Amino acid sequence: MKKLQLIGLVILYTLLSSTVFAAALKNIKGKVIDASTKQTLPGATIFIPDLKVSAVTNNDGEFTLNNLPSKGSYLIEVHYVGYKTATQVVNFASADGLEFSLQPTAIETKEIVITGSLISSTSKRNSASSAVIGKDQLLQPSTNLIDALTKIPGVSQITTGPSISKPVIRGLGYNRIVTLDDGIKQQGQQWGDEHGIEIDQFKSDRVEVLRGAASLMYGSDALGGVINLLEPSTAPEGQIKGEFITNYSTNNGLTANSLMLNGNENGFVWRARGTYKNAYSFKTPTGYFPNSGFNETDLSGMVGLNKSWGYTHLNVSNFHNNIGFYEPTLDDNGNFVKEDGSAFTNDDYKNRTLEYPRQDIRHFKIALNNNFIIGNGNLKADFGYQQNQRRELDGPDPALFFDLKTYNADLKYYIHETNGWQPVFGVSVDDAHSQNKGTEFLIPAYDTFGLGAFAYAKKNWENSTFSIGARYDFRKNNGKQLFDDGEELFAPFKNKFSNVSGALGFTHQFNDELNFKANAGSAFRAPNPAELGSNGVHEGTFRYEIGNSGLSPERSYQIDAALEYEGKIVSASASIYNNYIHNYIYASNNGEQRVADGTLYDVYRYGQVNANLYGAEASLTIHPVPFIHFENTFGYVHAQNNTLNRPLSFIPAGTLRNELRFEPKLKGTNDAYLSVGINSAFKQTRVDDVFETPTSGYTLLNAGIGATFNLGKQPIKLSVSANNLLDQKYYDALSRFKPGRFDQENPDLGVYNTGRNITFGLYVPFTLVK
Repeated sequence: MKKLQLIGLVILYTLLSSTVFAAALKNIKGKVIDASTKQTLPGATIFIPDLKVSAVTNNDGEFTLNNLPSKGSYLIEVHYVGYKTATQVVNFASADGLEFSLQPTAIETKEIVITGSLISSTSKRNSASSAVIGKDQLLQPSTNLIDALTKIPGVSQITTGPSISKPVIRGLGYNRIVTLDDGIKQQGQQWGDEHGIEIDQFKSDRVEVLRGAASLMYGSDALGGVINLLEPSTAPEGQIKGEFITNYSTNNGLTANSLMLNGNENGFVWRARGTYKNAYSFKTPTGYFPNSGFNETDLSGMVGLNKSWGYTHLNVSNFHNNIGFYEPTLDDNGNFVKEDGSAFTNDDYKNRTLEYPRQDIRHFKIALNNNFIIGNGNLKADFGYQQNQRRELDGPDPALFFDLKTYNADLKYYIHETNGWQPVFGVSVDDAHSQNKGTEFLIPAYDTFGLGAFAYAKKNWENSTFSIGARYDFRKNNGKQLFDDGEELFAPFKNKFSNVSGALGFTHQFNDELNFKANAGSAFRAPNPAELGSNGVHEGTFRYEIGNSGLSPERSYQIDAALEYEGKIVSASASIYNNYIHNYIYASNNGEQRVADGTLYDVYRYGQVNANLYGAEASLTIHPVPFIHFENTFGYVHAQNNTLNRPLSFIPAGTLRNELRFEPKLKGTNDAYLSVGINSAFKQTRVDDVFETPTSGYTLLNAGIGATFNLGKQPIKLSVSANNLLDQKYYDALSRFKPGRFDQENPDLGVYNTGRNITFGLYVPFTLVK
């Protein structure tokens, strides 16, 4: 009932906003043409990211943007298949009769708009090391959202089978990565190894990944980078659009279906999506892994107003995932068996009913996103409420049960550009409360509060940009005392942390093809309640964890630089970085063991060291002719525990990805392709042998074929993709099922990563009202 009341109040606020901020309407017209032939381009998409307004050109290449502010300068981007994306900052006070001339290209354009930084700008004008995964790439076969992002150099994942993936950026993960969804920081159980990100894989149209420290923008936890999930753009005026997605994967019988509708009537915008996924146990090259299936149900929606005063959008989402787990039991021959010693059958493996133990994860979220035109600037105001519930089930009643409620508020005021300067001022607040509702305990119930304020300015010249910013953060943690059977399990603790961080950025365009960017700055991360107060068995990691209430905040000092080239046949980029972290927090075992519930566990206590991570990322794309696409990416990170003079544990191996795509023009089809890819990971021998074992290198062969067909005027995209085509046996360096990490009692026992998997996909975009 409280959730329904909260939704009702926010909807009322949304509707009243149109009267409070009423202003004169303004419509802007224009057209899109081919720069060489001067012919108009029907079907081009025009989008204003900061206003969430879109339009599509008609048969004459003309468009109209409705309900716009009467003043202010905004970045407009124009997309059309086979052409470079055009971007232009337009002053609405004098804008009329816009004309965008697009240049044909065979190279995928790098001139994309980045919105996850403080000021939306093209990638060439944004100093942050960033990459974007678009809709086409998100639709390619992947088991979850994070799995889809690992195509980006520098991005990897901690996996617990196909259903759970945690992002790792430049060697850093967990609470060192911020995930933004609907403009709000996703808050769940980021500290845990086996806790994924509770977000619908199909919800976003585009994902931006900012690599490197971003504490200036997002405060504590943005030590390693940011994943910014962007909702689909609103439908053009007077239209109702939608999409249907369905996939089937042979390895674990994964069925994934998603339906979305999106409408716009005179600035009243709405969207609704439902997604359902179901899978049985996944298969490795040596056989199935028991009880590793999952099912997921996601519902989300948005209502809002796009008017001349700006926009206000209310987003609501509900995520529910059930995941099976298997505690290893072996027979005399080393085969997995049931607890009673009986063998698993093929029917057991393909049974979609999950057995115990399993996880039941629920995440409910309301986000209110606003952008108001006030004075000589814009006020962006984002408010969020989210409830994360995680049940660890050994039977009908949960053993561990975390219930976390988080409230967020984020305000930013943007002053319109004057003489090339764009200042931004902001303040953010978050308040979280976690309760233990189970019969077993790992972390204490806690309250945490955070407050941050920053100032930032960006200066634009003809070919260069310079940015500078500073931020102050305050964080308070309050751990609750708990007695269990008369024994104090959690001692109470209270601590406060504060920090001042800063950042500098610079970009320079030598010419239309060559671009340079560099960053330097400091960042910080306050210890989380799990690191401060844990005292119990962490079931997913098979170890006993003990926190340390005396931990200090992590402090990072980072520099990076990148050089990017975009020509007519070749595009390439190369970047280097160094990230020194003072008081790096991690859990370590020094031979101590403890018995809990009759089982002997290694004891891991949280401590701190100084660490240094450096590495490189590179990409090379070649289009020798328009129908051949050869893409190559490379990523490597070197991580050292400076205090103990040994490698940091659980660092991704270096990766090299190569893909050759043949893109012929076939009559009756669009976007036809045939691809062959090789994904290689180098061996990872730089390990801390107290915690983990080395992994060998491996090479996987992938392939795919697909095209878009037209049934009348209705496009239908079909695809078939094969991953690990040769059924290669391998352990990924970050897999939690690899030897030494899967079973503490048997360090030689491991579960190979997923074997051969063929996925059949169908994507149908459609328009109901036009």
